[in-house]
Amino acid sequence: MTREEFLKKLKPSPVTMILIGLIVYLWFRPPAWVTEQNQPAPEVPVQAGKYLSDLHGKVLLVNFWGTWCPYCRHEMPAMQAFYEANQSRGFEIVAYSLDKTQAEVDAYMRTEGYTFPAPLATTRIIQAFGGVDRVPLSFVVDRDGMIRHRIAGQVHSGRLEKLIEPLLLQTPTSPR
Repeated sequence: MTREEFLKKLKPSPVTMILIGLIVYLWFRPPAWVTEQNQPAPEVPVQAGKYLSDLHGKVLLVNFWGTWCPYCRHEMPAMQAFYEANQSRGFEIVAYSLDKTQAEVDAYMRTEGYTFPAPLATTRIIQAFGGVDRVPLSFVVDRDGMIRHRIAGQVHSGRLEKLIEPLLLQTPTSPR
């Protein structure tokens, strides 16, 4: 077999290249379905003695995730970077975990260097947001405490900027 024949055997077909490209694209930026919402955020706990309503006046990303979910783990660095860049502008994240124990979540957050709150999602919290049928699942809450967007799928920096940046520029219209 000549060198040219050998190299020709290694050359993938156009269909193979398209499939590989599609797989890579979906792995690094899987589709997400963003739906517009206009409903009040539920009154649920964030931490001991602190509720979602205590964050009124801030723009929130409420995220449902699990340490066992590869898409969730993949979106977390973008969430942390956006959080660090915009926390001083009134942006907060509450990442409700579907894991079994808080110790498991705390260890993961500490190891990865994530600094936003990550409490366990109780059945009450899940039901208050209309159920969680897949993860990651996120909700964007404006400064007035209204859920503006539901994101079924992975968030990334571009999506965060597009959905949250306009809300950071607004001032609350309702008094606390």
